[in-house]
Amino acid sequence: MSETLNSIRNRPRFKLYTDLSLEEYEANLRDYLEKHHDQFFGNINKEVATIFVRTEEESYWKPNLALRIEKEDEKTVIRGIFGPSSSVWTFFMFIYFFLTVSWMTFFTLFYVERQINTNNYPWALPCSFIVLGLIALTYTAVRFGQSKAKYEMLELRRFAEESTFHTEKQD
Repeated sequence: MSETLNSIRNRPRFKLYTDLSLEEYEANLRDYLEKHHDQFFGNINKEVATIFVRTEEESYWKPNLALRIEKEDEKTVIRGIFGPSSSVWTFFMFIYFFLTVSWMTFFTLFYVERQINTNNYPWALPCSFIVLGLIALTYTAVRFGQSKAKYEMLELRRFAEESTFHTEKQD
């Protein structure tokens, strides 16, 4: 069994080499997508492909398979990544960053207040606990989105395995 196939099954990123040209690989993906148009849809060109699973229900964590097709020396390299859209990922990273900085600020105010024995910021400790609750709530929203998208992720992995694995160059 190929190491790439195991990589596709175990991680959200994979990389494989093929002897197909960029145009041939693009045609291969288009053919596969056309044969399975009732299950998948997406955009494909000779450098980038983005594949989605057709579902009745749309969610904020709708996963996709992003493929980059590049020429490296004499070989074609296919780099794939599974995950939510980049805008969703960026949004949640921004929320985590903002909440983490807020927590550090509130906790630092509380700590400094205790060190200099003042009572200027009595709200700092309760606010830090509220922010920790918001971080936990954000984490819960992410896990909920991931669990709702589990079927779609499995289908995208199947797409990656069936559409690209047979083109892999064996050493």
